[in-house]
Amino acid sequence: MEEPQNAAIPTDLGTEDVGKLLKKYAFPAIIAMTASSLYNMIDSIYIGQGCGPLAISGLAVTFPLMNLSTAFGTLVGAGAATILSIFLGRKKYSACNKVLSNVVSLNIIIGLLFMAVALTYIDPILYFFGASANTLPYAKEYIRIILYGNIITHLYFGLNAAMRSTGSPKKAMGLTIFTVILNAILDPIFIFTLDMGIAGAAWATVIAQSVSLIVVMMHFSNHERAVHFKKGILRLNFKIAKESLAIGAGPFLMNAAACLVTLFINQQLRTYSGDLGIGAYGICNRIIFMFIMICMGLNQGMQPIAGYNYGARQYSRVKQVFWKTALSATVVTMICFIISMLIPRAATGIFTHDKELLDIAEKGLRILGIGLPTVGFQMITTNFFQSLGMIRRSVLLSLSRQIIFLIPALYLLPLWIGAEGIWLSYPVSDVLSFLLSAIMLRSLFKKFNILKDGGDPSILGGNI
Repeated sequence: MEEPQNAAIPTDLGTEDVGKLLKKYAFPAIIAMTASSLYNMIDSIYIGQGCGPLAISGLAVTFPLMNLSTAFGTLVGAGAATILSIFLGRKKYSACNKVLSNVVSLNIIIGLLFMAVALTYIDPILYFFGASANTLPYAKEYIRIILYGNIITHLYFGLNAAMRSTGSPKKAMGLTIFTVILNAILDPIFIFTLDMGIAGAAWATVIAQSVSLIVVMMHFSNHERAVHFKKGILRLNFKIAKESLAIGAGPFLMNAAACLVTLFINQQLRTYSGDLGIGAYGICNRIIFMFIMICMGLNQGMQPIAGYNYGARQYSRVKQVFWKTALSATVVTMICFIISMLIPRAATGIFTHDKELLDIAEKGLRILGIGLPTVGFQMITTNFFQSLGMIRRSVLLSLSRQIIFLIPALYLLPLWIGAEGIWLSYPVSDVLSFLLSAIMLRSLFKKFNILKDGGDPSILGGNI
């Protein structure tokens, strides 16, 4: 039997103006994701200024492992958020509670396994990811602490996504901002005052996320909410788990691909540019990632709107939210493009004063920025397919930019033009994946244009 509808259920998703809804749901997510990128950036700035250029390079070495950890977190969280939105659209409130329980149990299982394996083989993993004898101590000191807090990180981000999908986007945003502020306060205390170095930055991150996790757990412990924890919170529902993991496969593969790509980039940079090349890429990645996170915030704002209205068979609203989101994301990546072209020295100079490192980072940022105008549209398109439960298409687009096009370019271009080829691989991949996204979206919208509101969505090929 389904639970009765109440005030906590976000019925506005199916009735309010799409533009207003996107602002309502996307703005908090954008603020949250921007804040999330800022605390990563704050860590990098404090480490770069307080621990030196080799510490920056050591931090960059940990990026593949952190991407892989994020991948396993999104495998659970992104899929669950999509199913929650669709189930809310169909008024399946009891099923939503089962999904929520799965978020907790799956994150604990996956988080424990990941931590155990990574800590057991930490030295060979870091060497494999591009560490040298000079950067290994910094990388190891930082990542060991992050891994100890792995379960906390997974649970916090997974439940925060569930909070957004179930009608509390402002609270989710507020929690993320609080996490950033607390991390920014703790960073200088641990790094400088307590003289903990790079380990201090890691502890600041784990502690800040732990505090926020407590708050989000209290949120879902309130039984007056339509979606809340019930008895047997650690009990897995295998049918829902399978659906959630299947939908989460897209963002999982995107993050796993980011891990593989960063690994390959680090190895290529170590060959062609040495430790400072890896550090320069780490700096450029932090800058671009801030704008990518804004696009991810737009994705998170679009997802509950698209998912709910798809579940409610209001296809005209689904199309509206896509185009409005895609336009906004394109504007965001254009801003990053302009910064990369016009003021790359000023942007990279925030992280370090080392001239050699700055020279490499400035040139790299300018090259990386070439393909940025296309990235926003590609990201939104990928997430759009995911929001509708169209797993195969979402997975293909997730892989295209990071694997199918980028890996071959990373291998071939340096053979022809040296270190510049590593940096140029990104814009080449960006443009090609944009073209693929446009082709697949055109095919989908041909079917959407035939389908009227209330019609059977089976012709679209969704999985839910």
